[in-house]
Amino acid sequence: MSVFDRLLKALGKEDSDVQPETPHDGSEARPATDPVSVWASAQGYVASATPAEDGLTLAGKVGDKDWLLTRGPSSRDFIEGEELHARAALAVASDASVVIMSRPLKEDLEKQAYAIYTDSLQTTVNTSLPEEMRWLAMYEEVVWDGLAPEFLERYAVLADDLEHAVAWLESGLVDSLMHWPDAQTARQAPFMLMTMRGNVYMRMEYLPADLPTLQHAVAVLNLGCESALKNLAG
Repeated sequence: MSVFDRLLKALGKEDSDVQPETPHDGSEARPATDPVSVWASAQGYVASATPAEDGLTLAGKVGDKDWLLTRGPSSRDFIEGEELHARAALAVASDASVVIMSRPLKEDLEKQAYAIYTDSLQTTVNTSLPEEMRWLAMYEEVVWDGLAPEFLERYAVLADDLEHAVAWLESGLVDSLMHWPDAQTARQAPFMLMTMRGNVYMRMEYLPADLPTLQHAVAVLNLGCESALKNLAG
């Protein structure tokens, strides 16, 4: 039994307990002259302000399926500053679980999990550990010949089944993940794109916090949704 298996057992968490959160709404319309709103309107999205300082909610569709993206204060210790968090309700195959995680984030979470488990002074496991750490115990990292070494240097793919991962990671999605506007920053910034329970989720550090990064994040989200609808139909 691995360190992560023991950690998961100590947490008393089953796979059914690990549910990615839904971005919260509670928004107000943004001024039509706001640059984000101008871009969003041109794309057919709806941009709204949230109660959080300079917060944002974007609502859009892939086909007839809705997605919601929020920009606001980080809800994770491993994300500094603002984060982007999205959920798309797709109703695709509920048994397909695939997580694309930036490799530096995976390595950091592994180190934290190991430190927690081996800390002789810690008598109980911290039940507030992020769900992302539990995914490391539940899903194996998968690789296949079609993934370029450059992609594997930047991302880890965790999955319940290799076939689900291969089906979801179409070449267009892989290419988009490799070509962020600020490529150097993207190599280190925490990022996750996942499909679970029939939905697609995204969480990432919003760095640099500019419109090109937001635009590319939405493009990645849309590609992830389109591929899930095409290749992971329920």
